[in-house]
Formats: sequence, C-alpha cells, structure tokens
Amino acid sequence: MDTHQTHVNPWPVISAAAFILLVTIGMRMSLGLFVQPVVNTTALGIEQFSLVIAVFQLMWGVAQPVTGALADRFGARRVLAGGALLLSSACFLVPQLPTLWGMMLTVGVLLAFGTGAGGFSIIMGQVAAKLPPQMRGLASGAVNAGGSAGQFLFAPLVQGLLVLPYAGWQGVFYVWGGIALLIVPVAWWLTRGGVQTASAASAQAHEAGGLKGAVAAAFRNRSYLLLHAGFFTCGFHIAFLVTHLPTEIALCGLPPSVASASLAVIGLANIAGCLFSGWCVGRFRAKYVLAALYGSRVLLVAAYLAAPRTDMNFYLFAAGLGFTWLATVAPTAALTGKLFGTRYLATLFGLTMLSHQIGGFLGSYLGGRVVSAFNDYGWMWYADMALAGAAALLNLPIREPEAER
Repeated sequence: MDTHQTHVNPWPVISAAAFILLVTIGMRMSLGLFVQPVVNTTALGIEQFSLVIAVFQLMWGVAQPVTGALADRFGARRVLAGGALLLSSACFLVPQLPTLWGMMLTVGVLLAFGTGAGGFSIIMGQVAAKLPPQMRGLASGAVNAGGSAGQFLFAPLVQGLLVLPYAGWQGVFYVWGGIALLIVPVAWWLTRGGVQTASAASAQAHEAGGLKGAVAAAFRNRSYLLLHAGFFTCGFHIAFLVTHLPTEIALCGLPPSVASASLAVIGLANIAGCLFSGWCVGRFRAKYVLAALYGSRVLLVAAYLAAPRTDMNFYLFAAGLGFTWLATVAPTAALTGKLFGTRYLATLFGLTMLSHQIGGFLGSYLGGRVVSAFNDYGWMWYADMALAGAAALLNLPIREPEAER
C-alpha cells in the first residue's frame, strides 16, 4: 500500500465531499415539492411537470458518466467548479422560462447537469482515490449522509420559502442559485493535493488499457451488469417517491406541511441509514448489504399499503424509507471499486448511476401518467414492490472480490 495513504486524515475529504452532496442532492431530492405550486401557478399540468422532472432524472443520470469521464480526463476540480457555475445559472433561469420547453431546458437539462457534476460519480471517485481501502466503506457512508442531510435541510427550506408571499417557487430557485456558488471553494478544498502517486495511477491506467478499455471490460463482466440491473430498480423507487409522495399526501387530504416534513424525515433517517450502510460495507459483502436494503423496501411499501393514511403513518413510512434511501450508494460504489479498482471509478460508477436514473425517469414519468389517468397511484406501488424484490435477488449472484483493488 502507498505510504502516503496510510496516515491520511480522512475528515477534510469527508467534510468537503459531504458538503457538495448536501447541496446537489438536497436540490435534487426537493423537486417534488414544486409539483403542486408550479401546476397551480403556470399553464403546466401535473403530467407535463412530472415529465420535466422525469427528464431531469434521466439527464442527471447521463451527467454521471459524462462528468465522471471528464473528471478522469481533465481533473475533478475543473468539472466540479464548472458544474457549480452551470447549476447557479440554471437556478436563475428557471423562473424566467415557466413554460414546458423552458422548464425542459432549465430544469430538465441545465439543472440536471449542474447537480450531476457534483453528484455521486465524481464525489465517490475522489473519496475512493484519496483514502485507503480500509477507510472507504465508512467514509463513503459518511459522505453519502451529507446528501441525506441536504434533503433534511432543503425540504423545510423550500417549503418555508414557498409559503412566503414575495418568494414562492420562483424565489426558491433564486436562493438556490446563490447557494450553488458555495460549491466552488469547497471543490478546490476537496481536490487539492494528489489522490494517488503518479506511478500508481499510471499503472492502473496501463492495466485497464485506458478509459475505453476499462469501460469495455466492465460491460463484459456479468457481475457489473447485475449491479446495473439492481441499481435501475433503485432509481425507479426513489424517483417515484421523491416526485410523487407530496402528491400522494395531497390526495389523502393532508396539508403540504406533511409532505415537506415527510421528505425531511426521509433525509434525517437516511443519515443514520448511510452511516450504518457504510459500517456494514466494512464488515460484510456489499452484495448482501444491497440485497437486504432492496428486500426491506418490499416490506416497507407493503406495510404502507396496509396502513391508514394518517400524518403519523406517513412520517413512520418516511422514516423506514429514509433508512434505505441513499444507503445503496456506498455498497454499489464499493462493489464497483472491488471489481475494477479506483482509477476509472468516477466513470464506471457514473455508468451505474445512469442505469439508476433510467429507472428514475420511468418512476417519475409513469407515476405522473398513472395519477393523471386514475387520480391515484394504484399499480405503481405494486410495480415498485416487484422491482425491489427483483433487485434483492439480482445482487446475490454477483461475484464480489474479497477486497478493493
């Protein structure tokens, strides 16, 4: 092992990475709170705005391997800083273009790539490259908890601004535009210094045959494909809920405050879930951690469907969901690192995030189609359960190496 890494202090890396995810994931996971305000104040219907969010989910996924590859090629600092500037610009543009195609551009593309540049692929790649293998599991969990903290903090912030007479949903985006700029100095802090010795990076690049060779080899690996399939179902689950849980709550006759509080509870519970997941990755095989997380979602949705629709039951449902919410990221990143090493982790993990977000597109869009047609989410809940069960089973045949490379 490189002696440079044996004495590294992980907390500056963890803190900087967690802050960036706090901002980008906090924004991404709060978009469902805009559905009712936008539908009520613009010409967009719920199906149209659900499509906008679905396109956002898909393009956020596209951004993961694209920005990951750019970071592997040109350095993470440039990509993170450029993404922050794009994100800030997108936030200031959204209120100026409140039409379907305007939202498609500003939210569906620009906001997606801005938040995506500061998403999991680059951040987890930096954490894995800067820290030794024995630290990566818990560190990834702690960094991932930053994204959960973002959801916990952003949900009440958004709801509080939405009810202000001189703010509304437009004012929320202006505030977000200012917050996004804070990523620039933090990105510099995260990326300063070397993450590997030059010889180590060169050796890994040579072994992989470059980026194209690494990607080609990965897609010939059955375990990597199974990891993609499981993560696809995870994206469907999370995007469906983060987009449509506020509307589900509204259909039950409960006030918007229950929706924002539920999203905040999800974020708070997931802080514990991410830390626990990271701890488990350091002690158990990551594929078993993933199978348990996906399987628990089947039980949670089944319990929700059997329970009365009260505010307390929504909070309990949110707490259960939150414990598994982003907890799948650390074991998925760990598995990718174990299979292929860290040299091109930003790209390879970014590609798994793309599969996640293809599922996310379908979860957001199909949820909008279903509620528009039937005024309830009906079979979407059963589809979510079936996919989660399938994901649990798909992870079991993965051939997981003993340790990260």
